[in-house]
Amino acid sequence: MRNGVEFVVHGPYALFTDPLTKLGGEKLTYQVPTYQALKGIVESIYWKPTLIMIVDEVRIMKAIRMESKGVRPIEYGGGNTLANYTYLRDVSYQVKAHFEFNPNRPDLAHDRNENKHHNIMKRCLQAGGRRDIFLGARECQAYVEPCVFGEGDGFYDEYGEIHLGTMVHGINYPDETGRNQLEVRLWSPVMKNGIIEFDKPEECPKIRTVAEMSPKRFNRENVQSVDELYAQLEEGGDR
Repeated sequence: MRNGVEFVVHGPYALFTDPLTKLGGEKLTYQVPTYQALKGIVESIYWKPTLIMIVDEVRIMKAIRMESKGVRPIEYGGGNTLANYTYLRDVSYQVKAHFEFNPNRPDLAHDRNENKHHNIMKRCLQAGGRRDIFLGARECQAYVEPCVFGEGDGFYDEYGEIHLGTMVHGINYPDETGRNQLEVRLWSPVMKNGIIEFDKPEECPKIRTVAEMSPKRFNRENVQSVDELYAQLEEGGDR
């Protein structure tokens, strides 16, 4: 696919929290990663506000196993609460994704250089990403590396269809939709022989508004050009 990357992400634990389980302070993971969690991983590999990262497919490589742990959540107001979190154990996912230019950011139209961003993204993936990689929660550290999507044996390769019920697909931010509101998307995925093909965000049938929100704009007041930075460095070196 044009502007696409394929990679495998793996780690000892993952926590893709079902929001319905957070009401009592507990956390229970979904069986598979959400679109938004995988998009966050792609953006940890490489991200610019000029781009919108699109996750196309995910392949579940290992058997879905869960493990519960007793944890002490941080309570800034004091307290000594013990909570029960249920994680996915020993996970590995092949991911196929690509980027598109953000049509709702005309202020960044000058940065729409397709080859530049694609080449940087591939180099960042080869190096393991620009930022920390984690699977759903900060304590679930993970690692990424390039792969060929579909290669290798997966646990669910001949398993048929698994209906996963209603899940959170992801979050709509105003700088991606052009609407001044924060929204959550819901959908009902089906895993076919270990592969989930994601609906595009605009194709999700159920969207709920969470709050009013405006996008951050970039202009001369909050963005400094590379030429200005070099001039400052040269001036500092002469002193």
